[in-house]
Amino acid sequence: MVTFSHADQGTAEAAWAASGLQTLPELPLGPAELGGMGFVVLAAHPDDETLGAGGLVASLHALGATVEVILCTAGEGSHPESTTITAERLAGIRLAEFGAGLSALGMKDNWRFLGLPDRGLAGRTGVISRAVREAAQRLSRDGRRIVLVAPYRADGHADHDALGAAAAAVAGQDGHGLLEYPVWYWHWATPDRDDWQEWVRFHLSRQAREAKGNAMLAHASQILPLSPAAGDEALLHAEFLGHFARTFEVFAWTPARDTSVAPHRSGDAERVFDAVHAGAEDPWNYTASWYERRKRALTLAALPVESYERGLEIGCSIGTLTADLASRCRALLAVDASSAAVRQAKRRLAEYPGVSVQQRVVPGSWPQGTFGLLVVSEVGYYLAPEELAVLWDRVEGSLEPGGTLVLCHWRHPIDGWELDGDAVHALARKRLGWRSAGLYQERDFVLEILIAPTTAGDLHAGG
Repeated sequence: MVTFSHADQGTAEAAWAASGLQTLPELPLGPAELGGMGFVVLAAHPDDETLGAGGLVASLHALGATVEVILCTAGEGSHPESTTITAERLAGIRLAEFGAGLSALGMKDNWRFLGLPDRGLAGRTGVISRAVREAAQRLSRDGRRIVLVAPYRADGHADHDALGAAAAAVAGQDGHGLLEYPVWYWHWATPDRDDWQEWVRFHLSRQAREAKGNAMLAHASQILPLSPAAGDEALLHAEFLGHFARTFEVFAWTPARDTSVAPHRSGDAERVFDAVHAGAEDPWNYTASWYERRKRALTLAALPVESYERGLEIGCSIGTLTADLASRCRALLAVDASSAAVRQAKRRLAEYPGVSVQQRVVPGSWPQGTFGLLVVSEVGYYLAPEELAVLWDRVEGSLEPGGTLVLCHWRHPIDGWELDGDAVHALARKRLGWRSAGLYQERDFVLEILIAPTTAGDLHAGG
């Protein structure tokens, strides 16, 4: 458990602003998706929801999403040294402030109070889990997908950590998405930590920022002194509140998993994708879609070397990216699990010298030889985690020293498969530990370049 005090100077917001927070990728859910979902927002104490996710809540209300807020405690322990007010009276004040704050966010009467003891959530997991499941059931009656919004599991406050862990357990067991919001983390943590670098941003409109600001003003017992007496000092000082005046909010995002469907394995790939390609010559609109053409252009532009002696593309589909890569490789091998896709790719690429196309189900059927360029594009999430680990073993054994590994993947959940693009890239970084030569992320996809070590000393040099 982290030890800190609200009275500590803490990490300045200027340090976080200089850390690159504003360059984190956006939450990979667009307005239409968000508006059609249900959200259960959890707060350990009054004001947690406003500090960490007030802008999100206001935005969800404006988009038409269904939102229910669950408050666990009244926060009666916020001023334990006060000689002018009892915990019971403070609880009443803070509950009134909570209601006013939620009204400012558009959530009037859309909340439930559990009445649990402040600083006592670690022993109330059962009560919390039942309340979350009941709320999720209410919100999903019209078929809406559910996202839980809760404090970050490692926020450093015992109540926040316990509530976050309980929410994460329910989300994982019941197949819900999970957004974790940091509160005290910004105070005691420093930008040299690496956990926040995997998080996402949610941009706040001017209206959402105004609603959040008005909601925060409702919590006068926390932002202003209760009285001039010792022990009644303001709990949240101006420097701390600066962390929550950003034009965006930051969350640790865990997408929902479909727990009702057994995930596919790579052995299913030929059957699954043969069926896809049998129904259309270009099932993903690779040739005409501006999104696909732009993504290919970005991939080609990101290559750090002008030309490669030998290249390998995993998951070539009908060969549209292969055709672009051909101009950068003297010899290029493209493979795909689908025999139907391979037949189309061979027709498309017949006029390209030096290009060969083979039907292979990786990582089991891996080509021989070594390569200066290896491209894994829109294919990693079609493997189970254990299969993906084997893929990285094959990559490590096949890429020449100093060679280029290109990873590019869709960032949204893929129905029927365990992983998404963010998970694929995180697993690659963890397993390989190679130097990064570029990272581009936006709402829909992530593009990353990793460089194989040139010497043993470069191995796991980090990215």
